[in-house]
Amino acid sequence: MRGLLQLPKMTAGLAIAASTIGCRQPVVQVRPSIEFSRVPAAGDGSPEQVAPIEGRVRGARPGQRIVLFALSGVWWIQPTVENPFTPIQQDSTWKSSTHPGTAYAALLVDAGYRAPLTMNALPEEGGSVLAVTRVPGAAAASPSKIVQFSGYQWETRQATNGPGESTSDSAYDSANVWTDQRGYLHLRVTKRDGHWASAEVKLSRSLGYGSYRFVVRDISQLEPAAVFAMFTFDDLGPSREMDIEISRWGQPEDKNAQYVVQPYIVPANTVRFEAPRGTLTYWMDWEAGRVSYKTSRGAAPAAEDAVAQHVFTSGVPAAGNERIRMNLYVYSDRRHPVQHEFEVVIEKFEFLP
Repeated sequence: MRGLLQLPKMTAGLAIAASTIGCRQPVVQVRPSIEFSRVPAAGDGSPEQVAPIEGRVRGARPGQRIVLFALSGVWWIQPTVENPFTPIQQDSTWKSSTHPGTAYAALLVDAGYRAPLTMNALPEEGGSVLAVTRVPGAAAASPSKIVQFSGYQWETRQATNGPGESTSDSAYDSANVWTDQRGYLHLRVTKRDGHWASAEVKLSRSLGYGSYRFVVRDISQLEPAAVFAMFTFDDLGPSREMDIEISRWGQPEDKNAQYVVQPYIVPANTVRFEAPRGTLTYWMDWEAGRVSYKTSRGAAPAAEDAVAQHVFTSGVPAAGNERIRMNLYVYSDRRHPVQHEFEVVIEKFEFLP
């Protein structure tokens, strides 16, 4: 027909080839996805505790990697900022380690992704981020007992070391918590089968803004890698963590105490001081946008007995579902490891709204 381009007739071979091409099944593109096969227990964001975490990817391509985060107030890169990428094995599995958090997240990323130290929120899929999966931390064992102390109910923590976990503070034994005939609270770290067992209590309810007071007997005998902490922590959302911590963190020449508003990696959020011998009273006065700390000599100190105090007005969390906790544990330090079991006695806890 005039006006139409006349095409040459196909040979039989070309016709068969064309028919074969036309019948070929299209390549199915698998959308990238990540799944977890091993999830650590929900935890408090301890810088010393490490647990294994594992999973599998689908639809990953060569050169792509996994980036892990743990939620403790904000999302923290895991396992360290120096090692932010987890390789994907030939069978599409991946495995790494992580510090504890209330939730865990895995990102499938390409070579152009730059991992931040922290994030307030997880990224959306797109660009260098091919897939994002978030899971809550595994449920921890329920408290084995309740203790009464200073007119409040306190839940004890019971947890065992999992396979491959750090033994610095991941094992907690409720038998290491008790009150004596005077009503004083005892926290003790014991060693069993070559591993340390720590102690922890937390209030059975949140108290919110107000003045918190702790009267603690002499802590000067603690070894450099022993840690005693009084702090707030929210299991359900942002950590809202603020701490009074007694430890030299393995450094014998260092000061033995500090006030902290988390995250501690912000230099202005930590103030170190020397807690002297004898019974001491620690205060944490918390209001909207402000927290003030003070440490004084004695169980009923006067104004002139103060040995340290500091006020934070930046980064102070708002009240939420946080609860007061006290724990006693071992900080991992190869140069000056803890040699003996140890104990701390808290004479009194008091709260004024």
